Amino acid sequence: MKSVILAAGKGTRMKHLTKDQPKPMVDIGKERILERIINTIRDTGIHEFVVVTGYFANLIENHWGNGEDFGIHIEYVRQPVLDGTAGALRLTRDAVGEEPFFMTFGDIITSLENYSNIVEDYRRNPASVILGVNKVEDPCKGAAVFFDETTRRVEKIIEKPPKGTSLSNWNNSGLFVFEPSIFPYLDKVELSPRGEYELPDAIRMAIEDHLPVRAMILGGFWGDIGTPEDVDRLRQLIQENIHVLDDTSRTMNLDEI
Repeated sequence: MKSVILAAGKGTRMKHLTKDQPKPMVDIGKERILERIINTIRDTGIHEFVVVTGYFANLIENHWGNGEDFGIHIEYVRQPVLDGTAGALRLTRDAVGEEPFFMTFGDIITSLENYSNIVEDYRRNPASVILGVNKVEDPCKGAAVFFDETTRRVEKIIEKPPKGTSLSNWNNSGLFVFEPSIFPYLDKVELSPRGEYELPDAIRMAIEDHLPVRAMILGGFWGDIGTPEDVDRLRQLIQENIHVLDDTSRTMNLDEI
């Protein structure tokens, strides 16, 4: 199974930290965000990567090269216009081929077990989409996910619901396994009110067409690194406990610490 990482964005909320580098290259203490993601995925046994680059693409591509020095193989796909997550994933169609693939974002950090668990969940019981979810106080910053907690079948996904309005506390965690059947839906996605092609819209259409879309609940650590304050909190956590990102004894969301 290949791993796709969307790492094209600038990260405008990161302010000075992304003035001359892309967000995935920000240092979080002893390693960069993308370094942590790639190394952790590699440790699950995935060695084939497709990385979508855009803003300061050369810094990512020159750092990792073809991945040989890191024991992996990387193919890069550039997103010339940063028009959203559905637009970015659509560009990887030829690179991933006709096999299922794991996907995540270049600013999501989570415990090792979550990567391996979501891949194994697919292998045990394939579905068109396996969607990682984590419980938060309010999913207004991500996407609210509604699913049957017995079958785990996803019934609805709402991108960035207004704060205080969501009836679900389950958040789209940014970890997925997709079958290639997602690509026709990516082609159908229309521009959102934010002026972007949003990945949750493709997933929503797949759900409406009754494709099997299943949730998988994450454990351990989860963090969406979106602001300088997030970076500071994460650096402090790592400084206090170098193993905090791999502590699976409790669930921990960075934005709720």
